Amino acid sequence: MIKNPRANPDEPSIQKLKFKFKRPILSKPQQISILHLLIFTLLQSSPSLASLHPKPPPLPILPIPSAQQLSWQLTEMALFLHFGTNTFTGSEWGTGHVDPSVFNPTKLDATQWVKVAKDFGFSKVILTAKHHDGFCLWPSEYTDYSVKSSPWKNGSGDVVGELAEAARIAGVKLGLYLSPWDRHESCYGKTLDYNEYYMGQMTELLTRYGVVEEVWLDGAKGEGEKDMEYFFEDWFSLIHQLQPRAVIFSDAGPDTRWVGDEGGYAGNTCWSLFNCSAAKIGDTDPKYSQEGDPFGCDWVPAECDVSIRPGWFWHASEVPKSARTLLDLYYKSVGRNCLLLLNVPPNSSGLISDEDIQVLREFNELRSSIFSNNLAEGGLLSASSVRGGLAGTRFGPQNILEKGILSYWAPDKQQANWVIYLDFQEHVTFNVLEIQEPIHMGQRIIEFHLDILNEKGQWQTVIDGTTVGYRRLLQFSIVESYHLRLVIDKSRGDPLVAYVGIYLDSFSIVGYAAHKRSNSFFNKALKPFSKLKLSSF
Repeated sequence: MIKNPRANPDEPSIQKLKFKFKRPILSKPQQISILHLLIFTLLQSSPSLASLHPKPPPLPILPIPSAQQLSWQLTEMALFLHFGTNTFTGSEWGTGHVDPSVFNPTKLDATQWVKVAKDFGFSKVILTAKHHDGFCLWPSEYTDYSVKSSPWKNGSGDVVGELAEAARIAGVKLGLYLSPWDRHESCYGKTLDYNEYYMGQMTELLTRYGVVEEVWLDGAKGEGEKDMEYFFEDWFSLIHQLQPRAVIFSDAGPDTRWVGDEGGYAGNTCWSLFNCSAAKIGDTDPKYSQEGDPFGCDWVPAECDVSIRPGWFWHASEVPKSARTLLDLYYKSVGRNCLLLLNVPPNSSGLISDEDIQVLREFNELRSSIFSNNLAEGGLLSASSVRGGLAGTRFGPQNILEKGILSYWAPDKQQANWVIYLDFQEHVTFNVLEIQEPIHMGQRIIEFHLDILNEKGQWQTVIDGTTVGYRRLLQFSIVESYHLRLVIDKSRGDPLVAYVGIYLDSFSIVGYAAHKRSNSFFNKALKPFSKLKLSSF
C-alpha cells in the first residue's frame, strides 16, 4: 500500500463548510494546477513531443470481476417482486398448507410490472418463483402445489412465463428466486431426496424461460424447523451450467453477496473483495458482509435488499416509504459500491399499486434532477501526473468526465502525490461528490479527500472518504469555490479514477454534525491500514 501525504498537513481545520467569497488572487497551488493544464494542452497539440508508442494500461490488481459480475454491477438497481399466496392471506412466511384456491389475481399484468421497472430506472426484475411456503408460480412437474392448482386462468397460468416474456420484449433483465426452505414439500428434511427435488425445480426454471441473469438464494429458515443440508456447490454448478450469464446471489456468494441486513444500506467502507470461505450461507457476520474485506481473494460485491413497504409481500394496511427515503437508501447502497434491490410487491389484483408507482416516479425525478447536471463538466482539468508523462493523453484527467468505466485517469508510476484539479471561471455550489473506479482493473482506492480553495487561498478539506469501487456518492453541507482538488491518500497500487461528478442536491438535508460523525467513523475504519505496505495486498 502506498500512502500519499496531504500537501499541507499544517493547514487549519475547516471551521465552516460553506464559503461565500470573491475570487481570490492566484495561489501557488492554483498556479501549479493551471501550469499542469497548459503543459498538458501544449503536448496534445505537439505530436513531435509525444512518444510514438502509447503507454500500455497498468496491470489489474486481483481479484477482478467476471463479465457476469460487471454486467450485474452496471445494472445498479433492480426490482424485487414478492408475490404468491401470502399476498392473499396477509402473511409474510406462509405455512405451506394454505389452499391454492386463495391465489386468484383478477388483473395480473406482468407487462405492467416490467414497465414500472423500466420507466423508473430499474433494468432488472427478480420474482419469487417459490417462497418459503413452497407454492410455485409456474406449473412445476414435481408438485401440485402451484398455479396449476389455483383458479387463476383455470389452472393454466404461468406467472414466471408471463414475466419472462414481458421482460424479454421490454429489454429488461430477468432474475428468479427459488427458496431453499420449503414448508410444504414432504421430502424436505431428507437430504438426498430434497436436493434432487430442488435441483429438478431449478432445472425447470433455468431451461424454460430464456436467459436468466440472476438466481437468488438465501438461508432463511424458522427456528425449530427440520434440519436440512443443502448441496450448494452442486446447485451453483448446475446454475452456471444452464445459465452461463447468470450471477448467483446468496449470503456468501459465489457471485454477489447479501449486504448483511434488510435495511437497504451498505457499510460506509464497502469492498467488493471478500473471502467466501469466511462466510456461511445462513450464518454470516453482518459487519463482514457490510464492509467486505480489503484482503479478500474473491470478488463478491454486495447487494442491498429492502422493501418499499414494511413487509415483503403486499398488505392493504401498509403504505410505501417516501421518495426522499428511497433517495437516502440510494446514496447508501448504489452510492456505496452496491446494487439496490428494491422490493415492490404486486397487490392481490396482480398489479403494482398506484401509491407505490407514485413514489417510484418521484424517486426517479429526484435522481434525475440531482445527477443530470455534473458541474465538473464546466471546469478545467489537470492532474499531478499522467501515466506515460503529460503527453500520455490516453490516461489523461479529461477521461474523468466521460461516462462509463472503460476510460480513466492514471497517474505516472511511483509518484508521491495523486491529485486531480478542477478550476472554474466562476464559483460552483455543490454538496455531493461522485467518484467511480474502473473496477475491471481491480478495486484500489482506500482513502481519499476533497479540498476546496478558500478565500485565503488555502486548501480546506470538505469531505473524507474510504472505498470507492464502482460508484461512490458522498454528501456534505453546501460549499462554494472556484478551485477543487481530489486527493487520493491511500491505494492498493496506483489509483485509477474513471469518473468524477459534483452535484447540488437541494432535496436532502446533510448537516455538519453528520459530516463529523462520518469523519469519526472514517478514522476508526482506516486505523488498521496505517502501517500496511503495498505487498500486504
